[in-house]
Amino acid sequence: MDRIAHFTALVAQQPGNALFRFSLAQALDAADRRTEAADHYRICCASRSDWMMPRILLGKLLVRSGDRAGAKPVLEEALRMAVDQHHEEPEAELRALLADL
Repeated sequence: MDRIAHFTALVAQQPGNALFRFSLAQALDAADRRTEAADHYRICCASRSDWMMPRILLGKLLVRSGDRAGAKPVLEEALRMAVDQHHEEPEAELRALLADL
């Protein structure tokens, strides 16, 4: 079973499980199914106000999709989280991404 099918089945069984949904978003993103991936990343972002990683990946996906205006607030929010949570590497990466927008 491929990763998309695997995590789609898990999300269907447990739609409230944010980790299954995050894994599905990553699998969809890797398959360049950006719209579907973005939907799942957004659900993950809404599920936890302090979860930085889905915001980073959603922001990057939006940049790749050409939606720089949509990516900016998502990446800014992720940057605030990286600073607040003392994640130096993501902070540096986010600052670089935002500088390019």
